[in-house]
Amino acid sequence: RKRKKEVGIGIPSFLILSRWPVCALLRCVIVGSRGVSAALSVREMASEVIDLVSEGDQEEVILIDDSPKTSCSEDFPVKQEDVPAAADEEPISVDMDVDEVIPISNQTLAEEKKNAGNELYKIKRYDAALNSYTEAINLCPDVPAYYGNRAATYMMLSDYRSAIRDAKQAIQLDPQFEKGYIRIAKCSLALGDLIATEQAIKKFIELDPANQALRPELLGLKQLRELNEKAASCYDKKDFRTCLYHCDNAIKIAPASIHYKLLKAECLAMLERFDEAGDIAISIMQSNSTNADAIFVRGLTLYYSDNLDKGLLHFERALQLDPDHKKAKEMRVKAKQLKERKEKGNEMFKGGKFREAHTVYSEALALDPLNKDINSKLYYNRALVNSRLGNIRDAITDCTCALEINDKYMKPLLQRAKLHYSLENFEESVKDYEKALKYEKTMEIKNLLKDAKLQLKKSKRKDYYKILGVPKSATEDEIKKAYRKRALVHHPDRHANATEAEKKEQEKKFKEVGEAYTVLSDPNKKSRYDNGCDIEDLEQSGDIDPQQMFRQFFQFQGADAGFGGFGGGGGPGNRNNFTFHFG
Repeated sequence: RKRKKEVGIGIPSFLILSRWPVCALLRCVIVGSRGVSAALSVREMASEVIDLVSEGDQEEVILIDDSPKTSCSEDFPVKQEDVPAAADEEPISVDMDVDEVIPISNQTLAEEKKNAGNELYKIKRYDAALNSYTEAINLCPDVPAYYGNRAATYMMLSDYRSAIRDAKQAIQLDPQFEKGYIRIAKCSLALGDLIATEQAIKKFIELDPANQALRPELLGLKQLRELNEKAASCYDKKDFRTCLYHCDNAIKIAPASIHYKLLKAECLAMLERFDEAGDIAISIMQSNSTNADAIFVRGLTLYYSDNLDKGLLHFERALQLDPDHKKAKEMRVKAKQLKERKEKGNEMFKGGKFREAHTVYSEALALDPLNKDINSKLYYNRALVNSRLGNIRDAITDCTCALEINDKYMKPLLQRAKLHYSLENFEESVKDYEKALKYEKTMEIKNLLKDAKLQLKKSKRKDYYKILGVPKSATEDEIKKAYRKRALVHHPDRHANATEAEKKEQEKKFKEVGEAYTVLSDPNKKSRYDNGCDIEDLEQSGDIDPQQMFRQFFQFQGADAGFGGFGGGGGPGNRNNFTFHFG
């Protein structure tokens, strides 16, 4: 009773017991004569030992770590009757560990991962949920629900293609998995895949005809198909604004559709909204650098924004990826021809071959009326050619065409102002110079505007040179001869038999001839007149009798006017009393 002895039973020693049947302990570790293993689990054995201890007087239980093992037969002799029939066999040594953990099956772990993913999904931690579902799939790759859950998570992350891949895998494992068809239909519609959407909806209805879960997708499919047809029709008619409208509505139904995004970008490019079009094309190229359609649209934005060389390179790259890309083929040919003709025209202009240059520029302008930036330059170049050929009005027209495309294009604006000036259209010239000065406040443009304004002011006065029929460079003798000739032509006495209206007209012209001679025959007045002074400032001496001046002129010249009945001219009482009014 007082003796404490370690019990060795083939497992780590852990109990010192007193006054209990040894055979009961042996039953835990030996094989009975009936051939049935009596070895129990650690928990079962511990339970039985505790029960045995509780039957007798308990003294104490002491835990001992790593003590030497002692066999039961040495210290506790066993009576023969207590030993089972098979006791003569070799004892089985069973090593056991109280800390041993029973392995958990993959299925159990996978369920735990799935449940964790569900909780993360509920709180919208989709990336973390995706990882949990992936771990569940790795543990049990044959469970359709795991793929279905991960597909739903991919949808929330807008990764519709990955969602479709998982949904298809779920259906492959279980063809009756309805949620798989639902997710394929939703994702296919979001991608704008009309055929795949229709097939998924059809299969789902076959499985469950009464289920209305895909009714919204069925309606969306119908609307998208109609929008697709309308957009295509508008594009063919080159009605890009309406086509853009239909594309925007289609993208609301299919937000991940590359097709509608690129069609929208193409319409934006044709509407000269190059930055918006370029952003769409670039975003698609960043996710897929080999998308020939995106590269083509990017080339289109460059081509139509006056970057001919880079646009051409993009068209060629698109054709490398897709040799059958029809639009890229057409645009490459057009861009190449436009580039060649523009360069050839420039070369001929520099070589002084103006007529040939005019022909080449005209051919280039006919290639692509939609390429406005390039065409504005071609119009300006042709305007220069026309001005060299003396076709001033045609040159003005070409400048106007260039400015209609780009009203801030300085070269044709200044050229047109210059051409208007050469035609003495000073009012138009002033307008162009004033507009140019708003864009570029340079001293050169200021001086050009000042001169044009002066000429405009002068042009609004009576043109005395024109009245006398002499150039501005006329000498004093030429001016006198011109006055003599004009005065004789318009003298009232020469038109005595004319109608009253004709008489008044000739009287007016006779007066103007006198005014012109008065100013141009005086060097001081002529100089002031040439410098733009107002006519009113040229003479402050009052009225001048044109008849008296006429008579004096011819008397001074020693010649007879040759008019019978001329009499006293413009003296008092004469029926033709003319005066000049200078202020």
